[in-house]
Amino acid sequence: MKKFLKTCMVGVLAVSAIGSMSACKEDAKETIYVDTNAYFAPFEYYDGTQIKGVDVDIMNKVGAKLGKKVVFENTDFDVIIDNVASGKKYDCGAAGITITDERAAKVDFSNPYYTSVQYVIYKADDTSFEVKTATDGTACVFWSDLMGKQIGVQRDTTGDIFVNYEMEEGELVGTTGDCTQYDNAQLAVDAIGANRMDVVVVDELPAQYICNANDDYVCKALYYDLDTATEEQYAICVTKGNKELLDAINAVLAELGEEGINELVSKHLGLE
Repeated sequence: MKKFLKTCMVGVLAVSAIGSMSACKEDAKETIYVDTNAYFAPFEYYDGTQIKGVDVDIMNKVGAKLGKKVVFENTDFDVIIDNVASGKKYDCGAAGITITDERAAKVDFSNPYYTSVQYVIYKADDTSFEVKTATDGTACVFWSDLMGKQIGVQRDTTGDIFVNYEMEEGELVGTTGDCTQYDNAQLAVDAIGANRMDVVVVDELPAQYICNANDDYVCKALYYDLDTATEEQYAICVTKGNKELLDAINAVLAELGEEGINELVSKHLGLE
């Protein structure tokens, strides 16, 4: 339960000074290859055939700072850490990636740039949830409210990690079957519409983005109790030892600050 929050979250991670980048293509010195999953709006999403989002804007600023071209490519979320760790093609990964100890053993992380909370999406006419008001004023439901529910998640995201942990710890006793993994959050939500899932657990902004686009669904923050949210921190990961790139990313994040990041979030949520 709460102890998971302590093991999942780590502070600002020290940059490893050991190691070097693997040799890549001839244009590697002029191009930053970014691995992403473009189904995590507003951080990354498709606009036609173009990938846009908060992380795209951040990395384009990094490219400008280093005088390099930035190329984003879409892959499954669950391979991003290993792709970046290998250093064979991708220099970094930007996909609303939560810092965890397990991931930090494979890649170097930038300073955190956004704090998120897990949300649960369910049908607007589902009356089985008692919506509560947390101490901080947030409308929320408790993890215990998911007991007996069929739960969908995006594979290898923090929602996936949290749900499976709570099932292993007995917090979700009576949950129907195992947590079902989908390639992206929208596919998981579509399964609610097809009556294959009861709820989807996913990060705050993607949940709000999906529900804002479809009145059939609502979303609420997931809390352990009225004082304890399921918080996590996003960062950009780089191949271990790529100090130049990591320093440039941290410099851009510092220049943007919390206000600048929030402006990018509002921009890509269409709130400007």
